[in-house]
Amino acid sequence: MLASVRRSRSRPLHAAVVLLLGVALALVAAPASGEQTDDIAPQADPAQQQLPDTFQWSSGGPLISPAPNLNSVAAKDPSVVQDEDGTWHVFFTRVDTSGDWGLAHTSFTDWSQAASAPQTDLEAASAIGPGYRAAPHAFYFAPHDEWYLVYQTGLPSFSTTTDPNDPTSWSAPRNFMDSVPEVVRQNIGNGNWLDFFVICDDTMCYLFSADDNGHVYRSETTMADFPNGFDNTQIVLEDGAYDLFEGGAVYRVGDTDTYLLIWEAIGPDGRRWYRAFTAQGLTGQWTPLADTQQNPFASRTNVTFESGAWTQDISHGELIRATNDQTMTIDPCDLRLLYQGIDPSATGEYSQLPWRLGLATSTTNSC
Repeated sequence: MLASVRRSRSRPLHAAVVLLLGVALALVAAPASGEQTDDIAPQADPAQQQLPDTFQWSSGGPLISPAPNLNSVAAKDPSVVQDEDGTWHVFFTRVDTSGDWGLAHTSFTDWSQAASAPQTDLEAASAIGPGYRAAPHAFYFAPHDEWYLVYQTGLPSFSTTTDPNDPTSWSAPRNFMDSVPEVVRQNIGNGNWLDFFVICDDTMCYLFSADDNGHVYRSETTMADFPNGFDNTQIVLEDGAYDLFEGGAVYRVGDTDTYLLIWEAIGPDGRRWYRAFTAQGLTGQWTPLADTQQNPFASRTNVTFESGAWTQDISHGELIRATNDQTMTIDPCDLRLLYQGIDPSATGEYSQLPWRLGLATSTTNSC
């Protein structure tokens, strides 16, 4: 996590007044010695608050596969968060051979344990229950001292718990909204409203979403009203259907007002990859950072594999955050992407594809 620091701030303490041959008074300020103020947000070297404009990654092989008890053909759409005790929690979509989509959870204290850590089917174990549930997004909402798991049920839904170490403790689903906003209805075409991602600043919370039809949507509510009151849904970025497809996420870059948006695209070869955009503030205009196949955020062309390329898709994933709270803060000097990949020879109906989770680490020296 980004450590808090304490910094002193100087104030004018005294002034020297000099009168020379009709020259006016002049004040010369000197800093106070040893003066200190209240705690403030971390202030890192500006060079360490910057994102590069090109990216390179290194990845191992499949890290998390569905455990036999899940009866699942896939582990996909991961969300990763670390609790205050240092335990990593990974939530992901599981799907069985009959096409039943649900959510699963695993946890471990070290990434070397990820492959063998026990997995829990949240449909069976918790009040999240049966039915279509997919694409989880987990975070700690500090004002409520409560953990949220956001996911799709056809609408943006969520469950809560005070103890993420107890997968049986998640509450029954509630909806952020009970109907599809009109702007989504007008623009979704043959797509689907999906992949919901929450991020908050000091006063507002925003719900980002995709429609498989080239649109990025943002809805909003106040921090005081969260999780209620989401409205004012609007399109904040648009492109071709496959150019802004799904699997989006938004992060605060260190202790800055810069935000990073990553969004999954599908190339002409059918392979999935990530584009990246930045904005100043969560209501700012998104501008390209690494958004082309020649200069992608993450794709098969800029990810090298330690033991051979097990996937040609760098698909729906999340960056590992420097905090676990609603600010979704990342450390630009420590970028790691937990993503879904697949054997390039796999074919068949989408729900039955054998997705697995891999971890890519940025090798770009941007700090």
